[in-house]
Amino acid sequence: MSSDMPAREAMEFDVVIVGAGPAGLAAAIRLKQLAPDLGVVVVEKGSEVGAHILSGAVIDPIGLDRLLPEWRTEDTPIKTPVRDDRFYWLGQSAALRLPNFLLPPLMSNHGNYIVSLGNVCRWLATKAEALGVEIYPGFAATEVLTEDGAVAGVAIGDMGIAKDGKPRSDFTRGMELRGKYTLFAEGARGSLSKQLIETYGLANGSEPQKFGLGLKELWQVAPDKHKPGLVQHSFGWPLDNSTGGGSYLYHFDDNLVSVGFVVHLNYSNPYISPFEEFQRFKTHPAIRSVFEGGKRLSYGARAITEGGYQSVPKLSFPGGALIGCAAGFVNVPRIKGSHNAILSGMLAAEHAAEALSEGRANDELASYDAAWPEGDIGQDLWKVRNAKPLWSKLGTFIGIAAGGLDMWCNTLGFSLLGTLGHGKSDADTLKPAAACQPIAYPRPDGKLTFDRLSSVFLSSTNHEEDQPPHLKVADMALQKASEHVVYAGPSARYCPAGVYEWVEEGGQPRYVINAQNCVHCKTCDIKDPNRNITWVPPEGGGGPKYSDM
Repeated sequence: MSSDMPAREAMEFDVVIVGAGPAGLAAAIRLKQLAPDLGVVVVEKGSEVGAHILSGAVIDPIGLDRLLPEWRTEDTPIKTPVRDDRFYWLGQSAALRLPNFLLPPLMSNHGNYIVSLGNVCRWLATKAEALGVEIYPGFAATEVLTEDGAVAGVAIGDMGIAKDGKPRSDFTRGMELRGKYTLFAEGARGSLSKQLIETYGLANGSEPQKFGLGLKELWQVAPDKHKPGLVQHSFGWPLDNSTGGGSYLYHFDDNLVSVGFVVHLNYSNPYISPFEEFQRFKTHPAIRSVFEGGKRLSYGARAITEGGYQSVPKLSFPGGALIGCAAGFVNVPRIKGSHNAILSGMLAAEHAAEALSEGRANDELASYDAAWPEGDIGQDLWKVRNAKPLWSKLGTFIGIAAGGLDMWCNTLGFSLLGTLGHGKSDADTLKPAAACQPIAYPRPDGKLTFDRLSSVFLSSTNHEEDQPPHLKVADMALQKASEHVVYAGPSARYCPAGVYEWVEEGGQPRYVINAQNCVHCKTCDIKDPNRNITWVPPEGGGGPKYSDM
């Protein structure tokens, strides 16, 4: 952008919150509960609240019970309690159910609820607005504002910029949202959170953050196949023993079934395609019958933080803090993060409100950092801290058994293993293609299994085409020499939306980026073996528009 651009207009608030997910909305609600006169704003890059929210989801209500104790007496989107809780080990053609009594008590889902987390966030937004919170959907925060080394708010991205970087006729300068404190609730691998972690050295001393890619479809199934309240998790086939991941089926509401598949992004074979593994999973004899006579309604994908307790970075910095999945508060064995997201939003809000009541501003909320390990979040993550490292080190079969034993020990107050490390980041785990075998995936049948493009269509993804690319490849020559030549182009397989492809032109490979397909999963920003791809927010409102996801 040229230096003669008009200055941004600015709006002043007490607290600015980036992201209208469960953490951001919980923080906003708690701030207004504690101090109704505070000026609180939530900015959300999705076209509406919930548009970019993707989760299974079975929620532990501990967060909601603390935030809104009266919620059970109201009309909410939280309607289906868990009634049946099952775990399976899948072989290629068989399914072995694991007895529930073998599982650590913390793995039980009884007392939890099956929901659309997007709809829960839409409901939370109405609660926040009723308290006087300002919510601005369709505006992407693209820049952290700083003064004297402290975060002072965020700037909204300019709108109406053409591909060549020049303003179009509909150009609008983004505003500055300035706050005494700014809370970042961007979810996994948030673009501004990533910058803050680097700028303030927040990850120094913690283990590398680990990630999974979660893929999900929403189906309406035949009434005789629907079992309201059934929660079913599985691991094993179609993934091999050295590739971590698992699956779920959740039956809820009116003949709806959420089916999802998670692949841990520390896999080593560059020929693995998480999307194709998900499609293959649905063909298992124990799974496919659920969807016979049904209709696929929606599709989406999203990165998930998996590092757990030892990967949580320092959360506070001058002028703000990280909350929710931006902080990495997902409990991987439980496949749950929304309860900790709500609890962390509340906790940060309480410490920010206390600071403001004392007349402080733009300093470090060190008390928030000190509080979370001793509270419910820390206790939740501490008990399961070794599950992911054991799975990665020992493989699925032995690793899950060892992780389960360690969780039992931690439930009883001790561990034989201490706290294990994760080792490499997910960007460093791929083997060269020459050391691996290609994988032949079956063609989709269009009834149970599908291709990427028809799936992306169901995500209602849309981007303004005449805008600068939001997927930045730093060095195209490196991408060709390494990503293509050494690793056989894994981006064409790990991307669940068909964004990346290598095409032959004149006998030479050319890298094509179909940015309009992007569902904002952030996998490319995580898994590229050279860290050569950076995801940045597109023009506000762009991306998926998930419904009931």
